[in-house]
Amino acid sequence: MKRPKILVVGSFVMDLIVTTEQFPSAGQTVLGNGFSTAPGGKGANQAIQAARLGADVTMVGKVGNDDFGEKLIESAKTSGVNTDYVLKSEKFPSAVGNVQVQSNESGTENRIIVVPGANMDINPCEVAFLKEKISEYDMVILQNEIPMEINMLVAGYAKAKGVPVLLNPAPSAAIPDELISCLTYISPNEHETKDIIGINPTGEDKQNEAIEKFVKMGVDRVLITLGKHGCIFGDGKNLFKSDSVDCGNVIDPTAAGDSFIAAFCTAVASNSPIEQALYFANCTAGITVSRMGAQTSLPTLQEVTKIMESREN
Repeated sequence: MKRPKILVVGSFVMDLIVTTEQFPSAGQTVLGNGFSTAPGGKGANQAIQAARLGADVTMVGKVGNDDFGEKLIESAKTSGVNTDYVLKSEKFPSAVGNVQVQSNESGTENRIIVVPGANMDINPCEVAFLKEKISEYDMVILQNEIPMEINMLVAGYAKAKGVPVLLNPAPSAAIPDELISCLTYISPNEHETKDIIGINPTGEDKQNEAIEKFVKMGVDRVLITLGKHGCIFGDGKNLFKSDSVDCGNVIDPTAAGDSFIAAFCTAVASNSPIEQALYFANCTAGITVSRMGAQTSLPTLQEVTKIMESREN
């Protein structure tokens, strides 16, 4: 398997994580049982996961000129991500995410509020260098935690050079036709699918309908993640389903989607068949949800390979 070169243009967020047995209702106060901070952000999570899985990863994004910004960059560097093109904003602080994790006998869920800060301070001039440089990469990964204008520019640069682009449309937002036309892959979860196209992908018929609608919009390949139910992939001709992988108790689902997407992109950029890439991604995400935190939960290639080998024996 070749070592792919992946470009991630996206967000950095410092997660402020609170754990509790019960989410508060409006006007209610509940006691938590833990608090921690952890570097996160969909872009950084995906970049770090791809690097830990063996990809040659470059990250483009923006942090504040503050302590959180330094820690966010250092976390990516430590995992092997090239951060030479990460900028610092003098106007806005680094982004923060308020992560609430509810864990009780019924299971584990999370709620996240992101204050985007410096992520939204990226401007077109700051990514213009990618117009030519983007041809060096095998895959480009985008999300919706930076300005849509930047996503459209980068995706356009990639399309012009024949480089595949995957958009993880999170958080949900209307996707301009200009951006849709530049995508090779779109990978929403079930909630984002419903928000974007009005179809809740529960059951085979609705899943097929959702994929067909995305394809008609102009996306070549559609990957919908379904949490504990795994994922579905379709391109208008073929449909693949891949079950989630149980790697132990679910401790914290934070970054599971980021882990899955990074693993999938690493695999397909290494020329793995789709079914193998989906299985690899589900194994990676299965490990992630069995650990606490965002980047702290992202596994290495050796850990994922060990899980895959144990399931084959």
